[in-house]
Amino acid sequence: MPSRLANRTRPRRSHRSTGRHRPVLLALLAALAVLAAACGTGGDSVGGSAGDGAATPEGGSTAAGSSAGNTLVIGMTATNIPLLDTTLSQNEGYEGIRFVGNQLYDALPRFDLSDPGEIPPIVPALAESWEPNADLTEWTFKLRSGVTFHDGEPWNADAAMFTFDRILNKDAPQYYPELNAQAGLAIVGVKSAEKVDDMTVKVTTKAPWSHLPADLATIFFGSPKAIQELGNDGFGKAPVGTGPFKFVEYVQGQRLVLEKNADYWRGAPKLDSLILRPIPDPTARVAALRSGEVNWIEVPLPDDVATLESEGFTVHLNAYDHEWPWVLNTSRPPFDDVRVRQALNYAIDRDSLTKDILQGTASPLVQAAPPANFAYRAENDTYTYDPEKAKQLLTEAGYPDGFEFRLSFPTSGSGNMVPIPMNEALQSDLAKVGIKVTLEPIEWAAMLTDFFVGKITANADAVNISLSYQQ
Repeated sequence: MPSRLANRTRPRRSHRSTGRHRPVLLALLAALAVLAAACGTGGDSVGGSAGDGAATPEGGSTAAGSSAGNTLVIGMTATNIPLLDTTLSQNEGYEGIRFVGNQLYDALPRFDLSDPGEIPPIVPALAESWEPNADLTEWTFKLRSGVTFHDGEPWNADAAMFTFDRILNKDAPQYYPELNAQAGLAIVGVKSAEKVDDMTVKVTTKAPWSHLPADLATIFFGSPKAIQELGNDGFGKAPVGTGPFKFVEYVQGQRLVLEKNADYWRGAPKLDSLILRPIPDPTARVAALRSGEVNWIEVPLPDDVATLESEGFTVHLNAYDHEWPWVLNTSRPPFDDVRVRQALNYAIDRDSLTKDILQGTASPLVQAAPPANFAYRAENDTYTYDPEKAKQLLTEAGYPDGFEFRLSFPTSGSGNMVPIPMNEALQSDLAKVGIKVTLEPIEWAAMLTDFFVGKITANADAVNISLSYQQ
């Protein structure tokens, strides 16, 4: 869940937790959430958490800048509006989860983001409580009573099972392969789900799974009635959830308009409406903020942060559990050799990258878990910048003169910061130890589609892809 804001107060560090190990990667950077927002001139302000929803009661926010009424307009890094069907919103990365999934829908648990200085705990949402068995392979969820979908339909075990079957059960009439693919990283260890009674469901896993509640925080539930009446395509154009906002309007590539759900079970949002605009070019995003077209932008250019602050915008820098790695294809040479993977990690000058290019808007990552995740342990920090050690490891692995490989990378998108100069800097670092990297730019949504089904775009040897630790 990547983001950047702007605030006049001194930056505070907040931590976000999800919690899962991922395939072998070249650990590079731990992201900071950097958001830029207009300061209101009439008592208006922009606040709240970029991860839990811009206008939920605990992370409340009000309108700012020139937007009409109590409306927040957000300039996203995404190239398009995320898909609107439940967890398909992840197609534009964690921006989709933050600004679409968490606004239109709810999950069984959620992350409590009320304290920006703490790693957020998992707390009840559509499930009031849950209890695992002794070996953590069966989890029983007691569902929250009194919740309704935006169309008035009740939330209960049948509604929960409709979505579980839509994702998991290939024999169910509502099974949706595309949704299964997008949700795959969160439910890969789930064996089955079943109704126990009208307000209880049980999830069975393939093996002990201690962090299942954290993973289920991004599995969203849509109205069974709306899905059955509209079909998958129709529901994707007129979504119905239980979340703090209701769908109003979608214009392909231009905007998504949401209005507050006055009957939301956690209390009505502080905003009357929320408008999302995809603005993938960072210069254009900053210009839109300055002109008053938007009130909040994700990821201003690092060079713009100080200037925005001096102009009276707010800039929030918060650490969260997001990584900017290179994911290596270890099924074929040379990355099937651990010494080669270690060599790449020692050849990277992370400090120079974070200071010179990102100007402190990210921090070096020298282990799999980012510092903003509860799995982080300082004693596991492994890598330093040591090009001589990198050369030694390459020689031991049989590559004294280095080698060549291809890297796919996105030119924009959720959590990717400024990927072209960042990847060019790493390309330069690796060239110093004899490794030639060919950089191949790829559209962000296309890369995510491939990644969620286990593919590296264009059959490259590695992929640079911004990931939450959950992913």
